[in-house]
Amino acid sequence: MKLSYGLTIEQTQKLTMTPELIQAIRILQFNTQELDSFVQEEMMENPVLEFDKQKEEPGTEVTELMEKIRDDYDDDDSYKQWEYSKDKEEYSYEQFVSKEETLEDYLLLQLTFSDLKGEDLKIGRYMVEAIDENGYLTVETDAVARSFKTEQDRIERILDVIQTFEPSGVGARCLKECLIIQLASKGLLDEVTEHVILNHLEDLGDNKLNKVAKAIGIPVNQVQMISDLIRTLEPKPGRSFASGESVKYIVPDVIVEKINDEYVVTSNDSSIPHLMVSPYYSSLSREAKNDEELSKYLTDKFNSAMWLIKSIEQRRQTIYNVAEAVVSHQKEFFDKGTKYLKTLTLKQVAESIGMHESTVSRSVNGKYMQTPRGMFEIKYFFSGGITGQDGEGVSSNSIKTIIKEIIDGENPEKPYSDQDIVGILSDKGIEISRRTVAKYREGMNILSSSKRRRY
Repeated sequence: MKLSYGLTIEQTQKLTMTPELIQAIRILQFNTQELDSFVQEEMMENPVLEFDKQKEEPGTEVTELMEKIRDDYDDDDSYKQWEYSKDKEEYSYEQFVSKEETLEDYLLLQLTFSDLKGEDLKIGRYMVEAIDENGYLTVETDAVARSFKTEQDRIERILDVIQTFEPSGVGARCLKECLIIQLASKGLLDEVTEHVILNHLEDLGDNKLNKVAKAIGIPVNQVQMISDLIRTLEPKPGRSFASGESVKYIVPDVIVEKINDEYVVTSNDSSIPHLMVSPYYSSLSREAKNDEELSKYLTDKFNSAMWLIKSIEQRRQTIYNVAEAVVSHQKEFFDKGTKYLKTLTLKQVAESIGMHESTVSRSVNGKYMQTPRGMFEIKYFFSGGITGQDGEGVSSNSIKTIIKEIIDGENPEKPYSDQDIVGILSDKGIEISRRTVAKYREGMNILSSSKRRRY
């Protein structure tokens, strides 16, 4: 083999990732909140940009939504001001948000009206603040006793008071204590039930009722009654309260409406920032022709603004095109429900609208669709599955719905095994393995047949 150096001319095509293209890709994958934050940052850095007031004035979906909020909450005054107003005589409903009560707020209020006084009240407050969002005490009583240089019995007495607070079960140190507190508060705690909770709770969870009945010498139907009673209790008594974190609202990117038996997709304009180039800076750029540095600065900012506006519009159009393709493919779902959801891949949609799969992927993650059947993340409609007897694809979500219906309709004394469900699905023209049935069942948090059985 002879090696030598030489010069050759070769023509190739490749995509160069310019800063503008990178920005366009970022904007496409932003959800509504992220896009809004990004636009706010850009407006701080680019004086050429401003909101298009003609598209933001009353009459838009946002204004209509606020009018509805005013109607719904006209008689409710449980609000707090969140934005400073220069004119303190005039307040609007948009300046107020409802304040959710946290578990700690609720417990501290009850503590204030309890019989605890002085140092006991101080200790009680310390313990309330050590209760987590699920309602469980996160500190040991002996550690609290050491912190306050007092005896542990005193701490236990204070904890007994806290454990009488609502929600029932709060202040418990473990699940067993939580359940016992709840039953005692309802007057439903007896020696047998307490013994079962303390010694056989895991067996109840595994539905090993015969084992429990044999261990303590009572009929299995009595164990079933105890199990049913325990299942009515709340294992996390604090979770019905606000966590104190800010609530994040979902804003749909597209809206689907049924008009004359057809599903029509429209972009939700209220979710899109409407920007424009400031007329002032447009005129200033013409006057700055003699100032090279200023002219270049304004030209760069103008080009950046135009690219941002174009990217946002391109994002809107891409999401719309993808949503329209999805709705067209999933018409039976919108007509009849989840059981009729078909298999759909990114590749199918990409080919139908002439885009790359990665573009479709970015346009569905974190984007939402408001439909007559509720709010869905667009990627919900993309799922694998199997081909039914009619040759149509049946999505995994559809199969899960059918499995749940089968289990909901079973005889609880003789629940279907996963293999039984395989046979029932086969009769419906859906051929899947027992292992797949088990995976789908577990994904829906449905117990196995041995644990679903009732006695």
